[in-house]
Amino acid sequence: MKVLLIDDHPLILAALQSVIQGLGDHVEVAAASSGRAAREFLQQDTTVDLVLLDLHLGDADGFDLLAEFRSTYPALPVVVISASDRTSDVIRSIDMGAMGFVPKRASNETLVEALQQVISGGVYVPPMSMGSDVIGAPVGIQGDAQAAGFQTPASLSQLGLTPRQTDVLTLLLKGQPNKLIARELGLSVETVKDHVAAVLRALHVSSRTQAVIAVSQMLQHEGARKAGTYSAWQPVQR
Repeated sequence: MKVLLIDDHPLILAALQSVIQGLGDHVEVAAASSGRAAREFLQQDTTVDLVLLDLHLGDADGFDLLAEFRSTYPALPVVVISASDRTSDVIRSIDMGAMGFVPKRASNETLVEALQQVISGGVYVPPMSMGSDVIGAPVGIQGDAQAAGFQTPASLSQLGLTPRQTDVLTLLLKGQPNKLIARELGLSVETVKDHVAAVLRALHVSSRTQAVIAVSQMLQHEGARKAGTYSAWQPVQR
């Protein structure tokens, strides 16, 4: 597996490289210290399996790069690594197709957990608190989570999704629009819309981004429960 790190701080690059190489001997790590270098690298090397992207680069806006990569390389997972941990940045990143968001203040263990979750096809989001930095947020996150029924979430296997709805959810988590989901599954766009609506209802959410974050929290909870590291469920925070 080849991982491309994009960050303009040499010390951060070195630290990330050390952590990622600890994932195993099969991991190859490359680094780019600017948006331009990252573009050139991806144009020349088509074997990259995962990108870790800093939002604040000297020559480029991280969100612009994220949008560019998702458009040019739609199958390439991108995980945002940022000094910011604002809820608005997390939600915007996931909404734009990032497969994960890891604050730089997170521990090495958290980064490894996040990357393993993304590599296995999931999405990772950090614990967040809904505050005034989210424009238009009408209520606090805890009340929102309680209202949505997230404090005692079912496991994914208990959602009652049909096999086709599960297929749609899998592609939805990868940021695929309805047209691409329809093409891949051999369905009409209208049928895909019906399946997406059913998935959102099952998750008690109203948008794709909320669905991605809800599933991410479910997967983290299931993993923690199996490992015996949590005695109680923490509310989903989005």
